[in-house]
Amino acid sequence: MEGQLTATIHMDDGDMAAAQALVPLLAGKSGRLLVNGWPTGVEVTHAMVHGGPFPATSDIRSTSVGSLAITRFLRPFCFQNLPEEMLPPALRDSNPWRLSRRIDGELQAPTVAMDQKA
Repeated sequence: MEGQLTATIHMDDGDMAAAQALVPLLAGKSGRLLVNGWPTGVEVTHAMVHGGPFPATSDIRSTSVGSLAITRFLRPFCFQNLPEEMLPPALRDSNPWRLSRRIDGELQAPTVAMDQKA
């Protein structure tokens, strides 16, 4: 499979192990991974660009569809509707790496585990 804008896994709880094995492969081949959802139907072709007023069709930094959009959306990567255990540790609600991050726009400070306090 060549690179794609999106990849989708349709699954139920019984498919968890097989789906988890697919996450790294699909994350490396697509710009967004969905679980049990439907992506937008945009074809990646050289002829398709985002229409609209200047500079949308003449500036490669402005298009959101077509082959020129691949460089625009190459990263960051989006995981959509994945169960927590399928997410990379840095993105899990449990925050096992205790990272500072923003959730719904609000900065969340990492917590210090009781066994790590001095």
